[in-house]
Amino acid sequence: MHALVVYAHPEPTSFCGALKDAAVDEARRLGHSIAVSDLNAEGFDPVAGRHDFSTVADPDRFHYQTEQLHAAAHDGFSPQLKREQERFAAADLVILIFPLWWGGPPAILKGWFDRAMAAGFAYVDGARFDKGLFPAKRGLIAVTTGGTPQRFSEGDAYGPIGPILAPLRRLSLEYMGMTTLEPFVAYAAPRVDDAQRKAYLAQWRGRVAAALA
Repeated sequence: MHALVVYAHPEPTSFCGALKDAAVDEARRLGHSIAVSDLNAEGFDPVAGRHDFSTVADPDRFHYQTEQLHAAAHDGFSPQLKREQERFAAADLVILIFPLWWGGPPAILKGWFDRAMAAGFAYVDGARFDKGLFPAKRGLIAVTTGGTPQRFSEGDAYGPIGPILAPLRRLSLEYMGMTTLEPFVAYAAPRVDDAQRKAYLAQWRGRVAAALA
């Protein structure tokens, strides 16, 4: 099996970085291949625009989805987007690793979906959800939080993590026809002690191994 890690954190020594490294190591230990899109390190631009395309559908009015569809039909995506699309297309398992910022993923990961998971490539009319283009792919989210499990409990400040991650699962991964696995959450990653971090990493390795089985 081949996996792709889409990693969105600017600091290599972060706990997100440790999760990324553990996923890569576990996949290779089990004999699988794995690629990494390190969005920050590779300078991925999250901002959409005409620079996304070498083709032009309408020179007078910029309608992003129309330009995406035109580029998909005429090999008109920029090299950066082609690279990400090729990585995604090759993967059986797509792993998203990111910190929870302002109740969602960092802008660079949202920009990756906006730009790389383009109309004509990731979806077309009539091919969404259970009729999506990628029914054989699975998606796995790993997220770190600053808040404790108590903060993310029912009735507390943030509420359960499930509804917070639901838009990413349902309206991004499942939108493309993918099956999503239960997210992995490292609560209060900056605050827990070394023993808990090691426990998180051991649990995460188990989740990666199960996803690749």
